[in-house]
Amino acid sequence: MSESKKPAERPSWAPPVLHGGRMEAALRMLELDVRRRLDGLLQGNHLGLVPGPGSEPGEARTYQPGDDVRRMDWAVTARTTVPHIRETVADRELETWVAIDLSPSLDFGTAACEKRDLVIAATAAIAHLTRGGGNRIGAVVSTGASTVRIPARGGLAHARGMIRRIAEIPRAGDGTRGDLAELLEQLRRPPRRRGLVVVVSDFLGGMEWQRPLRALSARHELVAVEVIDPRDIDLPDVGTVVLSDPESGRQREVHASALLRKEFSAAAAEHRASVASGLRRAGAGHLVLRTDSDWIADMVRFVVARKRRWSGGVA
Repeated sequence: MSESKKPAERPSWAPPVLHGGRMEAALRMLELDVRRRLDGLLQGNHLGLVPGPGSEPGEARTYQPGDDVRRMDWAVTARTTVPHIRETVADRELETWVAIDLSPSLDFGTAACEKRDLVIAATAAIAHLTRGGGNRIGAVVSTGASTVRIPARGGLAHARGMIRRIAEIPRAGDGTRGDLAELLEQLRRPPRRRGLVVVVSDFLGGMEWQRPLRALSARHELVAVEVIDPRDIDLPDVGTVVLSDPESGRQREVHASALLRKEFSAAAAEHRASVASGLRRAGAGHLVLRTDSDWIADMVRFVVARKRRWSGGVA
């Protein structure tokens, strides 16, 4: 359930509104903002979403808390009696697939932007961070009513065209239910070369996506981008409020009493903890972007922490 949207005044860091009559100008503004801020904040070898995992074995090093146990080198561990993991050499060409949830629950926002705008902005940043060196990027986008598949290709022109096509996808009507599990299954058929899979969603609803996500983790590096709005996790103290579920079309007018707000917050916290646990079990990196927070700064912190974990440092 979600509160009727009442967008607040937009701060300078908010992504541009990517619908309406100024689509081209908004896309150019988004690209410039992503390039300027990401390149300015991520220097040197920090520039990139994937810090170096690949398919070729590299050097072994001592295990550090937070390392992926799937990279444990048992032969070296047995020989030295000290846990070691095996580093991998980065592939020369990375293929990235972005699974994008644009179901009706994303057509909502009460802070600086709608969650849909933040999803598209995050996809633009992912394309920027994985570009270059012969890398390719593609996307599978679902609104619940339709699915759009964009083939993986390289180059700036392709990345720009992909973001534009995603931004122009029509919104599904109220009462359309998204299916994140089916969206992830789209990436498993047919099997693709080993690479990076990024899932962008608000992860509201059921947890059926866990099984296909774990199946993807057997072959791909995973990153999950959870997009949330303040009203997804807390009800405001405003008396009577109309709650609506855009994926079922149901609405309900309730009095936001202290008890109701407490129960709503507890249920939302429990769901988010379940999402975090499911992503962790699948071995996915977990990035949370909020409509009331500087999303590029949050992405930079995630990338830097991720690089440190892969290099053996403390995040």
